[in-house]
Amino acid sequence: QVHLVESGGGLVQAGGSLRLSCAASGRTFSTYRPGWFRQAPGKDREFVAGIGWRNGTYYADSVKGRFTISGDNAKSTVYLQMNSLKPEDTAIYYCAARLGGSVYRIDQYDSWGQGTQVTVSS
Repeated sequence: QVHLVESGGGLVQAGGSLRLSCAASGRTFSTYRPGWFRQAPGKDREFVAGIGWRNGTYYADSVKGRFTISGDNAKSTVYLQMNSLKPEDTAIYYCAARLGGSVYRIDQYDSWGQGTQVTVSS
């Protein structure tokens, strides 16, 4: 497993932007593939974005065209750029990493950060 720490959350007005960061330490991060998930109050944790084994990027339909995931292996850091934020994007955002399996499946990720709160006001 790797140790993951998210940062960059906060309060923003609808239409605004935030960039989340996820710093990794421990085992070689480049052998993992990262993803972002989120959990709103009273809802299940859901997939937001991820990077696949050929470095392709994948997004939930609800964020496609607004969010961008990227990684910097030299810094062992993954980013989630969030633009055109909506109130329904309000959630705790979690960074995660996996060694195998589907980018979309939450049970394939074995390393998780503590989460960072994103609140979008209308």
